[in-house]
Amino acid sequence: MKVLVIGGGAREHALCRSLSLDPDVTALYCAPGNAGIGEVAELYPVDALDGEAVARLATELEAGLVVVGPEAPLVAGVADAVRAVGIPCFGPSREAAELEGSKAFAKDVMAAAGVPTGRSYVCTTPEEIDEALDAFGAPYVVKDDGLAAGKGVVVTSDLEKAREHALACGGRVVIEEFLDGPEVSLFAITDGETVVPLTPAQDFKRALDGDEGPNTGGMGAYSPLPWADPKLVDDVMANVLQPTVDELHRRGTPFAGLLYAGLAITSRGVRVIEFNARFGDPETQVVLARLQTPLAGLLLHAAQGTLDLEPPLRWRDDAAVTVVVASHNYPDTPRTGDPIEGLDEVAAQDAPHAYVLHAGTKRDGDAIVSAGGRVLSVTATGQDLAQARERAYRAVARIRLDGSQHRTDIARKAAGE
Repeated sequence: MKVLVIGGGAREHALCRSLSLDPDVTALYCAPGNAGIGEVAELYPVDALDGEAVARLATELEAGLVVVGPEAPLVAGVADAVRAVGIPCFGPSREAAELEGSKAFAKDVMAAAGVPTGRSYVCTTPEEIDEALDAFGAPYVVKDDGLAAGKGVVVTSDLEKAREHALACGGRVVIEEFLDGPEVSLFAITDGETVVPLTPAQDFKRALDGDEGPNTGGMGAYSPLPWADPKLVDDVMANVLQPTVDELHRRGTPFAGLLYAGLAITSRGVRVIEFNARFGDPETQVVLARLQTPLAGLLLHAAQGTLDLEPPLRWRDDAAVTVVVASHNYPDTPRTGDPIEGLDEVAAQDAPHAYVLHAGTKRDGDAIVSAGGRVLSVTATGQDLAQARERAYRAVARIRLDGSQHRTDIARKAAGE
């Protein structure tokens, strides 16, 4: 099977890495990709948001499967354009991707499906914003209704900061109650009817140790979750994932692709914080590191509506940890163009238990330089979280990027350290 992956972040590098190890994949392409993805896939400089260009490329390459990684192309309808030329595509339609594209739409779907989530208000005027903030009180949770690359959410006890963010969003903004308790990410692959859950993971959104600092796209993740209730996946399947897929099918907009549920394990039970319409980053890095089932066939079954024929998934017993190395000044305007050194050292001294997945990188002559906020995801596996952590941070220590930053506490508590 020839596979084309759309996107150019660490999530897509993780997808490409897993696909490159799949014996059923005979050729692997990525558009636009990055410096690391170029080592396992052939790159094409196609605009990921241009559905016609992506469909044309897939046709020229005779791809048997297209995998759309990021949310923006899905919301732009790229998956629809690919399916329109008769090529199976893993990723929801434009209409179904509104589950991530509009938080107000997601809340409406959850209400109709009876999915447990936080109370919320959809606001369009300053007066409505003030009323909602007053109704909930601190801590305030303010979300841009549309896509914001993982940085459209502000959680703060400062009323003025909350109001300032709400006004800056423009248009619709969702203000909701604060949900206490630890957060969990649970992915599920679905063909629009059958739902297959993956293993849970936990990510770290704040920029600094101790969950301090501003929200980011994610600074690290780990799996499995030794503290989680063994019944968690079954409960979320029954009360969140399957009802959501069934509701979208009932509306005539079936969701086929990756459904990501961001969950809070509150004192009142599991509540949905948000839905995403694609693999999450950096959770994908640790989830795929533990997936033993070949990836291509699984995604193809979902794209073709035959997921009920897929045998049960197989998982490695290993634990996995990923640590994000970010550019100077991330998540504000990051500095780019800095050389990255030490990648060869990780490959020579830490493989196969630790490896580097590229996010914001590009080639500059013979050098690899930073080209974004989150630059690398250093991922490692081990017999338990403590060993995976030790291997990940040992590899991080080999990487040299001027002004870079990373958290030092990823999975520390879960590993019992």
